[in-house]
Amino acid sequence: MKKNINSFLVYLISFIYLELLFKIISHSFNLNIINNLLFILFFCLICLVLSSFKSKKANMIIMDIIIGLVSLYYSIQIVVYNIFGFYFDFSLFGATDQVMKFAGDMFNLIFKNIFYVLLIFLPLILIIIFHKKIDYKHLNYKKNLIILVISGITYCAFLLSLNIAKSEDYSAYQLFYNQHNIELSLKKLGVLDTFFIDFKRSIFGFEEKIEILPNTPDEEGDKGPKSYALNNLDLDFDALINSSSGTLKTMHEYFQNETGTYQNEYTGLFKDKNLILFMAESFNEIGVDKDRTPTLYKLIHSGFVFEDFYTPTISSTIGGEFQELTGLVAASGFLSPWKSGKNSYPFGIARMFQNAGYSTFAYHDHTYTFQSRNNYLAALGFTNYLGCRNGLEAKINCNIWPESDVEMIEATFDDYKDSEHPFFTYYVTVSGHGDYSWGNAMSKKHREEVSELPYSENTKAYLATQIELDKALELLIEKLEEAGILDDTVIALVGDHYPYFLDVDEVNEAASYSKDGVVEINHSNFILWNNKMDTVKVSKVGSQIDVLPTIYNLYGLPYDSRLIIGKDILSTTEGLAIFGNASWVSDYGTYFSAQGKFVAKEGKEIPEGYVQSMNRKVSNKINMSKLIMTEDYYKYFN
Repeated sequence: MKKNINSFLVYLISFIYLELLFKIISHSFNLNIINNLLFILFFCLICLVLSSFKSKKANMIIMDIIIGLVSLYYSIQIVVYNIFGFYFDFSLFGATDQVMKFAGDMFNLIFKNIFYVLLIFLPLILIIIFHKKIDYKHLNYKKNLIILVISGITYCAFLLSLNIAKSEDYSAYQLFYNQHNIELSLKKLGVLDTFFIDFKRSIFGFEEKIEILPNTPDEEGDKGPKSYALNNLDLDFDALINSSSGTLKTMHEYFQNETGTYQNEYTGLFKDKNLILFMAESFNEIGVDKDRTPTLYKLIHSGFVFEDFYTPTISSTIGGEFQELTGLVAASGFLSPWKSGKNSYPFGIARMFQNAGYSTFAYHDHTYTFQSRNNYLAALGFTNYLGCRNGLEAKINCNIWPESDVEMIEATFDDYKDSEHPFFTYYVTVSGHGDYSWGNAMSKKHREEVSELPYSENTKAYLATQIELDKALELLIEKLEEAGILDDTVIALVGDHYPYFLDVDEVNEAASYSKDGVVEINHSNFILWNNKMDTVKVSKVGSQIDVLPTIYNLYGLPYDSRLIIGKDILSTTEGLAIFGNASWVSDYGTYFSAQGKFVAKEGKEIPEGYVQSMNRKVSNKINMSKLIMTEDYYKYFN
């Protein structure tokens, strides 16, 4: 008679299989997998105790539930990343409608990833089929105690294994004890360990260490035909430090230590001009073509031309918009306070322009409450925000998906064209939204214009949506010219993220060079254009978080550059773009955090200790962005 398979081996084989499968799918193999295996072994021992009752049926059900839930978590991570370009973490619950959209589109998402889903649930399927071949042993109290002792020893061995290369940036040790980064934890600590770390931190909170680094003043700020002042306010940090303690005191010390950025030859260039700012859904450089999207092409290649700009994809649309409107990195944990609209924003973009005597307007051609946009736009000072379901549906067709950006411009331009004061108008577009198929209303609308392109259907469907955005900008410029205010108006536009409904191969079909799936897939454009200005080429690295301070400097608005994590791209400060997994691009090169690899730009001489120093700075900027939100830090400067 053949012996049945021990239930411990079933757990062990299942979890090792799932971890190996995740590493294969996510391309995240690393040499130090000892901690992965030890934690899996520890978890298997705990599962064995949990399924050691006298009832074989009860043990069978418990095993099915454990394996099923673990498989579900693995599948969520894979599917969310494949669709949205980032990994799931518990801070997303109750904080973003993206999770609800994920739930609502569950069947569609599963179908698109059915191969991976079936592979992930294969152990559970086999367990159910071969239930009778598994030995669901009852373990008495003594045996369970022994197993728990062994599990304790195994866990201690796991903790010791973390000390391997513990001092390296983003090592398993640092991620377990000192740093919070879901993507790196998944790849270096393993999926099971990451689940428990993330779950614990979501309940009890977690604060990374803030390291105040020596700061070298930006001496280049005083070079040129005149001496430039710092874009800083007269803030009494000493008083704030003396009256506070703990995290808040450290934050005050951190910002006091920051130098800030100098004003420059472009300070006040756009003073008193109108501003129309776009957050363009899924806008990316691959959607720009001289013949297909001539208006986008014109705006990108004249005005300020930013040659090395990125739109890091962090938490989907809400992350991109957060970065554009606050100048902060969309760190994990920022969503709840942002969406609540209860935080203070004395430097909020609408409020800043209102203080300068501007009339402000905001529009979105989709549901106005989506992702609580109505809350956070109000907190920034927008008091007359209009979208579908609070008035815009009377002017455009809000019953198609996605809605038309052209219709939004047509319906709203008259609201501000005859404004008594200079105006600042903010548009959130939606026409570029996925998924990209011929069922997409905007793809279908412009299908003929892309029909001859030598690309896959998904890529062509995406490019078709960008034609709608181009037509909207063309209409806007025509209307500005007809109203006689084009020369006195600045148009600015940045994307929220790359079109993540396309995979990297589909993006590369239309790209001018081969992009990786971590950094370069986010390379894009930032439009900053006025009809009367000369073309200015900017080679420095920039990203969404730099949009706000760049605009403030160009309009001569008084702000404190120390308190905004992004920096004026036109200043002499070194350029920097930060990505969700703590990878970064600077004017010197690119750092890939998962591999611990730095690739220098051609011709650049890298200072000693540069990469380590930049990793500290990036970690601080991510951490400080989160704390500004969770501590409602700006309220101290009202």
